[in-house]
Amino acid sequence: MLETSARLLRLLSLLQAHRDWSGADLADRLGVTPRTVRRDVDRLRELGYPVNASPGTGGGYQLGVGAELPPLLLDDDEAVAIAVGLRTAAGQGIDGIGETSVRALAKLEQVLPGRLRRRVSALNAFTVPMLRGPAPSTVDPAVLTELAHLCRDAERLRFEYRDHGGATSRRTVEPHRLVCSERRWYLVAWDVDRDDWRTFRVDRVTPTPPHGPRFAPRRPPADDLAAYVSQGVSTRAYASHAAVRLLVPLEEAAERVSPSAGTLEPDGPDTCVLRTGAANLDVMVIHVMMLGLEFEVLEPAELTEAIRSARDRLARSLARAGGSGPRTRDGADRTPGRRSGPGAG
Repeated sequence: MLETSARLLRLLSLLQAHRDWSGADLADRLGVTPRTVRRDVDRLRELGYPVNASPGTGGGYQLGVGAELPPLLLDDDEAVAIAVGLRTAAGQGIDGIGETSVRALAKLEQVLPGRLRRRVSALNAFTVPMLRGPAPSTVDPAVLTELAHLCRDAERLRFEYRDHGGATSRRTVEPHRLVCSERRWYLVAWDVDRDDWRTFRVDRVTPTPPHGPRFAPRRPPADDLAAYVSQGVSTRAYASHAAVRLLVPLEEAAERVSPSAGTLEPDGPDTCVLRTGAANLDVMVIHVMMLGLEFEVLEPAELTEAIRSARDRLARSLARAGGSGPRTRDGADRTPGRRSGPGAG
């Protein structure tokens, strides 16, 4: 029986590696008779592998496309490549496949031999991704998978949540979707106790089962949940809000503005609108200037005044740097031995 199972795996490997095989070629590769090859093909079909057969002297066997995915046979390098790719997709937030990558990675790592798990771990431990901004927050894949299942099954989630100050609270929500950015994962959910939609950073979520009961899904707070979360973390969370017109095309601005720094809207072929937030207007000035782009303030008017104030401070600083000595706030020269202002001789 063990010999038959090993031969089936070898046959499957041959069918996956080559488009067409004649019965004689397969028999020669496996060291069996063509009749044994036919029996082994029938066994693969029973296991769910769609093996097609063409009759005649020019016929042979081909591995077809099935309605269901049977077990895959991977060599060592293929298994490591897939595991690393899935981990990268889960950690970096590749659009549309992050949640699926977490589930697939959990299944794959469960069956990887120890020698391959060590190779995958080494690649992850000694590879440094180059990302804009701070390093991504660490999220437990098991937590992501648990949240994804609860979203799919429309089942209430209970968890402890740690805010930015470290304080914890117990929450009960109706989870709707997971949203991933280039650095973080977020859960969009209906907060049962607060009777409103909320966005939670997944790295601050600690599930506290048992979960449930089931619920009827609500209409989401926005059609574009990625934009909704981006606006929440970059604008609504701050005391001061602003809209500025960037004098570059949307595509160029998107290379400078991450989703966590603001939301971009099209505004013609050569400009776009940035909506963003900051703790106060002085910080907002720095934030906008650091983009390194030409811009025009749309709102609020107070931001324009804050920019003028910053300009004047910079001008006074440049004047002091180019003068012969330190000056007071009113511009008077205070170089030792030199008098200035009223009564100066």
